[in-house]
Amino acid sequence: MQALWMVLASFFFATMGVGVKIASQNFNTFELVFYRGLVSMLFMWFVMRARGSTLATKVPLMHAWRAAIGVFSLGCWFYAIAHLPLATAMTLNYMSGVWIAAFIVGGALLFGSATAAKSQGPLLLTVLAGFIGVVMTLRPTMEQNQLFAGLLGLISGMSAALAYMQVTALGRLGEAEERTVFYFALGSALAGGVGILFTGTSPSASWSSTGAWWLIPIGILASLGQWCMTRAYAKGATLVVASLQYSGIVMAAIYSLLLFGDNIPPLGWAGIVVIVLSGIAATILRARALPNTPAEEH
Repeated sequence: MQALWMVLASFFFATMGVGVKIASQNFNTFELVFYRGLVSMLFMWFVMRARGSTLATKVPLMHAWRAAIGVFSLGCWFYAIAHLPLATAMTLNYMSGVWIAAFIVGGALLFGSATAAKSQGPLLLTVLAGFIGVVMTLRPTMEQNQLFAGLLGLISGMSAALAYMQVTALGRLGEAEERTVFYFALGSALAGGVGILFTGTSPSASWSSTGAWWLIPIGILASLGQWCMTRAYAKGATLVVASLQYSGIVMAAIYSLLLFGDNIPPLGWAGIVVIVLSGIAATILRARALPNTPAEEH
């Protein structure tokens, strides 16, 4: 039953994607990153006050690195959402699970023994399958001149994998989850604000658009999604929870069809299915071989 928190988290993240896609019609990526960070930061500050948590940390540099790589991933993902079908952008970001598996396999091949490297054979197959799915998913973007957005979506998944590893390291040091989320939100607000200095802000008319109504919900949905995900991993069975996270892709696909009428060719849908299946398989194999590898978080 606790694993259903992951389904709720996936719903929040997919709905956040809807907000980003709508708001991106009137606001640029840096603005969206800024407002997402600002709202989430304020939301988490109230949560921390209610829980009696403090901002004091003994590992500020670790938070800075997590925020930096996380903000980079977030910016790439938001750009991909703005220029790709929502289901495609969501799927490429969820490649983070396959990227983590790729890092594990790469480490075994470079630094492990021959026996250790051979033991990663099944995991390597899931990684290869995942990247075959990427090629299938990106092929339609090439035909529609969306390759740049597709590559940024892929990069968002890779950099998110690095951020998740840092989140896991912070958790092992006893850092409160709400503190980690707060500092990531702070980093998002700062990075977005700096970006706005170079790109400028959208015209004042944008504030009377539908997109403006999504600026606050985007930050709140992101925070709620992280909160529910944390609860799911804390209370539920890890394998079940990690597999249920891919329900977010299904929800994003439904949103793509119903709200945006996105035209994804059969090859693209097949690629999405391959990525989901390879991600679930990689999660199961990782958990069996290395139970302490990080879980995904958005």
